[in-house]
Amino acid sequence: MAKIEELKNLLAEILEIDTSSFDEETELLGALPEFDSMAVVGVITAMEESFGINVADDDIDATIFETVGSLLGYIERAA
Repeated sequence: MAKIEELKNLLAEILEIDTSSFDEETELLGALPEFDSMAVVGVITAMEESFGINVADDDIDATIFETVGSLLGYIERAA
């Protein structure tokens, strides 16, 4: 499965929304009411489990969560 599809499935599960229309330009943090601080924690945990990465506290800032593409870029750099 392509990483973007896996990420969209992960977001759909955590945010409990339909992400089928999401692409790399889809805005997340600040654009989706479901994407709150608790969702960020859930996404980080799920990314670590699904993609086998370790998200360091120092790496976490809002820019990572701006769009699907920025999140995907972080996953690819961390892998």
